[in-house]
Amino acid sequence: MDRTKALALVSSLLIFSNVPFAVAAGPLSGMPPVINADNIYSQAAAGMLSPTIASFPSYIYVPNTISNSVSVIDPKTMKVIGVHKVPREPQHVVPSWDLKTLWVNSDLGNALTPINPATGKFGKPVSINDPYNLYFTPDGKYAVVMSEAARKIVFRDPHTMEIKREISSQCRGVNHADWSADGTTFVVSCEFSGELLLVDTAKMKILKKQEIPKNFALGNMANHNGMANKGPMPQDVKLSPDGKTFYIADMMSDGIWEMPAPWGPLKFLKTGRGAHGLYVNRDSKTMLITNRNEGSISVLRLSDRKIIAKWKIPGGGSPDMGGMSIDGKIFWVSGRYNGVVYAISTINGQLLKEIKVGSGPHGLAVYPQPGRYSLGHTGIFR
Repeated sequence: MDRTKALALVSSLLIFSNVPFAVAAGPLSGMPPVINADNIYSQAAAGMLSPTIASFPSYIYVPNTISNSVSVIDPKTMKVIGVHKVPREPQHVVPSWDLKTLWVNSDLGNALTPINPATGKFGKPVSINDPYNLYFTPDGKYAVVMSEAARKIVFRDPHTMEIKREISSQCRGVNHADWSADGTTFVVSCEFSGELLLVDTAKMKILKKQEIPKNFALGNMANHNGMANKGPMPQDVKLSPDGKTFYIADMMSDGIWEMPAPWGPLKFLKTGRGAHGLYVNRDSKTMLITNRNEGSISVLRLSDRKIIAKWKIPGGGSPDMGGMSIDGKIFWVSGRYNGVVYAISTINGQLLKEIKVGSGPHGLAVYPQPGRYSLGHTGIFR
């Protein structure tokens, strides 16, 4: 057997095994260089606004899934200053790769509504099938639409949203994602089938799939806000600052999974009932985990992967998705079942303000935020 065939055979064996493996040598062509290999978020630290957006007004954009609207909050006054109607069931407000546009994802309305963050003005919706969530490849070449109901991952032009390639997700509930440090692959969560996918960025191809262990979720049969617990339900995905570990929130297992990057076996860490969103703080030393179904936020120290605090919302709540203030001192997060947005101090976990918005607030965006480019969702900046 010649060397080329031998390498091909080894590669195929690695792809279909359940052990960590090496993928194509990175970084992804066209991706902005990693400045600090020990901290991929070094360019998204407190106050590091790109010149592109430094003059943009600071607002909190809140998609209300049931009200079919977006509430706009002024973070200085902590008051709603506007409400805008959008197509049915807006799920997330997503910053574009080039930082110049915010996209409102209306999955049941089959539309992406652009917002000009320089002016706060809403544009004409673009017709898109089933845009539950939206991401961008690290090179800015593609928008990646997670079509949850259609069970597809759709690669589109990041500006016109023209389809370039679509692939079957091979799972149910394709949802959240994050990229490896070198940008060559990304991990996707499938919430309804309890699975994870590894996708090749350049080839736009699924490389691997694995099921999340069921024993953790099935051992806890308590209802989660009316949702029967039938097994793992992976949600948000986030890469550690050193690029060595992926964290996956699991709403029905009540905690997070740790997985070696880019792929490998899973290890469980309990955080709280309904673990949902993952947010690395501006100093990259801790990560916040929203426990939606118990009204709390767990603080994970990333150096030793220990939960060092749990902040409970007074009177209960449903913290879901959010983002950090520019200086990192306030965590803005939607209260999914309470029709509010919480402003929480990242210093001591104190609830600073509870702001009434529409019904079913979900993936809010704090904008502008520090960083050179956006990978999408409610704001993954590097």
